[in-house]
Amino acid sequence: MTQPDSSTAPVPVSPSAWSAALARLAADRAAVHAGGGSRAQQRQHDKNRLTARERIRQLIDDGTPFDELMTFAGWEMYQDVGGCPSGGTITGIGQIGGRPWMVIANDATVKAGAFFPITAKKVIRAQTIALENHLPVVYLVDSAGVYLPMQDEIFPDQDDFGRVFYLNARMSARGIPQIAAIMGNCVAGGAYLPVMCDTLIMTEGSGLYLAGPALVRAAIGQVVDSEDLGGAGMHASIAGTVDYREPDDEHALRRLRALADLYAQGDLAPFARRRKAAESAPERDLTDLVGFYGSQTYDARDLITALVDGGEFHEFKPEYGETIVCGFARVGGYPVAFVANQRTVIRKKLKAGGEPGLRTRIEVGGVIYGDSADKAARFIMDANQAGVPLVFLSDVTGFMVGRDSEQEGIIRRGAKLVNAVSNSVVPKITIITGGSFGAGNYAMNGKAYAPRFLFAWPSAKYAVMSGNAAAKTLLDIQLAALKRSGTEPDDEDLLRLYDEVKAKYDTELDPRYAAARLWVDEIIEPNDTRARLIRALDACAQNPTQEEFRVGVFQV
Repeated sequence: MTQPDSSTAPVPVSPSAWSAALARLAADRAAVHAGGGSRAQQRQHDKNRLTARERIRQLIDDGTPFDELMTFAGWEMYQDVGGCPSGGTITGIGQIGGRPWMVIANDATVKAGAFFPITAKKVIRAQTIALENHLPVVYLVDSAGVYLPMQDEIFPDQDDFGRVFYLNARMSARGIPQIAAIMGNCVAGGAYLPVMCDTLIMTEGSGLYLAGPALVRAAIGQVVDSEDLGGAGMHASIAGTVDYREPDDEHALRRLRALADLYAQGDLAPFARRRKAAESAPERDLTDLVGFYGSQTYDARDLITALVDGGEFHEFKPEYGETIVCGFARVGGYPVAFVANQRTVIRKKLKAGGEPGLRTRIEVGGVIYGDSADKAARFIMDANQAGVPLVFLSDVTGFMVGRDSEQEGIIRRGAKLVNAVSNSVVPKITIITGGSFGAGNYAMNGKAYAPRFLFAWPSAKYAVMSGNAAAKTLLDIQLAALKRSGTEPDDEDLLRLYDEVKAKYDTELDPRYAAARLWVDEIIEPNDTRARLIRALDACAQNPTQEEFRVGVFQV
């Protein structure tokens, strides 16, 4: 195996940076969990209703974790109308009756559970995860419907509100269980969601109607109260829409748990049938290994062995294409195929016949070179042939550029890797541990490449290029525009412009910015990575089907 270049001393880890980042993450998460605040929570209790998070705690099995997804949806968005914490909806995977269920719960403390644009996208992403993994779904409905001032951003497009009901129907056709409990308002188009489920529960005092009393009066002049129009009693005894009528939240959740426990368990995925008893991983604090700022070198093999059962890792082609590390292991007993960016500096041997006297070159960690792209593409094909899930550990700067790289065919070889990632049929999970820049994001299974789950550490940076490079490029563009207009900025103007551009770009690099827009499914702490990965594999294991692996035309 080629050894990392020892001439470059690693930058020491800064424990204080990680401590500060994790403390900030905990504080920000707590702020999101507060939803619409204590007054809004009290209003919910005054109606004899639980908050969405209280409902979820009563719903899932005692002592089991709730793996929340898209916690930071809507983070620092819609500030002009008071914000939309967590997108006004809580989603995640929890155990009910010993099996994983996707839970989608409206948070009525946030604008009465109204759907903002990000709310619809979050529900659609949660449904998509459920569909891809054959996860049964529970909907805890308590929503005033579409947030009307933004209806043009919520209603009409392919990935807007209507897609929710489309996925409702598609999951039903696939035989994926869906249970809904109406525990408050359920109005307008949103009324279709629970009615398209297998089973519908409704509590006293809730309302289910296409148009509420005020709209009915305005539209057709009919005066009717909420109970006669769409109350639980009417739907249970007259319309026949409701399957189970319950007096309150507690009884509805008890009924829901009992019904969920009756559903048959389907077959498991082929890879899950090869699961063995899990061995513990070597104990290691991952924040000691991976620096927060990305300037510290580390060996990707150390990160992988800290995540896998018994620290046992079968590395594929360890002496070739060394800036990507590939290999097989087990995680939680499941077989797994890892593709990880190597972050050491490598002294690579060159082919004979090169420049006289030069037989090695330095390769920078985090950069994808032609041979590493070839290796990773081939390994992804092997993983698909073996039917083993792929886990991408993404800490990538991008593809190598320059004359030598272009002459070595970096575009052709990179396209081959993107092809393999795109057409992969085994479950893919991506964990962004550091940079995720440019086309490297694509090669390492970014959001556009349909990962079953995409997690990010608080150290993740997510953009087309790094902050300093982008700031300089954008500054050059602005300077050219100023000069064309006849303005010649002085040094003070240049510094101010650079700082403004850099500050904006750094904000957009933050993983919360990505999480707010659902580019990542969740921000997780490094030392939770193995546990979250195992439970993500538990979810992937629920889908027994695997398509035929076909890659189309390869540039060779």
